[in-house]
Amino acid sequence: MNPFQNLSLPVVVAPMFLISNPKLVIECCKNGIVGTFPALNQRTTEGFEEWVVEIKNELEKFEKETGKKAAPFGVNIIVHQTNPRVMADMQVVVKHKIPLVITSLGAVSQVVDAVHSYGGLVFHDVIKKRHAEKAAAAGVDGLILVSAGAGGHAGTLNPVPFVTEIRSFYKKTILLSGCLSNGQDVASAMQMGADLAYLGTRFINTTEANASEEYKEMIIESGASDIVYTAAISGVSANFMQKSLENNGITKELWDNKAKIDFGKELDAAQAETKAWKTLWSAGQGVATIHDVLPVAELVSEMKAEFKTAIEKQAKLLEEYK
Repeated sequence: MNPFQNLSLPVVVAPMFLISNPKLVIECCKNGIVGTFPALNQRTTEGFEEWVVEIKNELEKFEKETGKKAAPFGVNIIVHQTNPRVMADMQVVVKHKIPLVITSLGAVSQVVDAVHSYGGLVFHDVIKKRHAEKAAAAGVDGLILVSAGAGGHAGTLNPVPFVTEIRSFYKKTILLSGCLSNGQDVASAMQMGADLAYLGTRFINTTEANASEEYKEMIIESGASDIVYTAAISGVSANFMQKSLENNGITKELWDNKAKIDFGKELDAAQAETKAWKTLWSAGQGVATIHDVLPVAELVSEMKAEFKTAIEKQAKLLEEYK
């Protein structure tokens, strides 16, 4: 059975470092879109499991009280040698049969096999064809194509040829990520050949997200040209708001430098990353169309109306261009 067949919108909300929390995930799932969070948003595996239990309990309660089916939820696992928690976190994943696992920085067949053992799905994020081919060979169920302008660790490819290129050899689920902020954008992703739209930045500006009011306000104030793509923060290229960089004393000279900024030798890699991302705010070029902060329920309702309008406009084109 396809766990995504009863969604209210073909949307997966991306697992955002430090931003995604149980409250955001639960509200997304209650409103018919897939909510996710990074396992590393909890500092320990025990804390990670507590979040999983909280989400499962709240969604079960919602389904009993309303008779409605909640959307599935997912977690992000960093599959890389720098993450010492991979095995322990995966034990939690299998124990609780988490419906969706999103893997980053490595598509490992053992992880895929573990999730498949209980009927779960694995989606993997990629920024180029070579990465997609490796992930496909590892047996993942979906590829998240992270295109130019996406928040967080973005790619550099235009989404139109990117989707077409990957679709030429990959017949499973394709998700498109990058600058998608409203229902019309979701419809456009479907037109380009994606099966699901993958949104991050838009959901930072929800009342449930774990982001400061200053962070959310900066998103509202920023435009597409205010997003800086740099590897100086974490060693991997990512998009940040220019004003946030400048507020932390990071000049153009620094963000143009390919060398990673040293945030303190006293910190281990994970602590340094967390310290950096707490005050250096990531966002995608989709900020250009974000002008408010809404509860998830209201945002999803608005997006559904926009999606419906966009599809109806497309249908009318069939009459215009016979």
